[in-house]
Amino acid sequence: MMYTFEVSDRLYEAAERWGEKMMQDIDEALETKVEQSLLEIEHLVSQSHEVEFDLEGRAVTYDPTDELAAFLERQADGRDLDESDVLKMHVDLYANAFLEEAASEERPPNAPPTE
Repeated sequence: MMYTFEVSDRLYEAAERWGEKMMQDIDEALETKVEQSLLEIEHLVSQSHEVEFDLEGRAVTYDPTDELAAFLERQADGRDLDESDVLKMHVDLYANAFLEEAASEERPPNAPPTE
């Protein structure tokens, strides 16, 4: 089953910051970060090491493994969510890691703490 969701602002901003750091345009950076997120999720649930997805603008279309589809169905069952919403939430969880990574890489290692 194909799932489609819109990339959150948080993930988009994380990809944008990372792309600037890596000198990539936003489309390339966003594709990389979506791929990393999907790979992490698939690996945790199904032990898969490959993902194929479509990214058009900010819309992601993904056909998960059977194991991940069943996992998403279980999580969505009995809630007011569909599987695409659950997948979007899991992908979005990785945005925090990307933002923290970008923020920590921008500061020199000998810089005083910000707080």
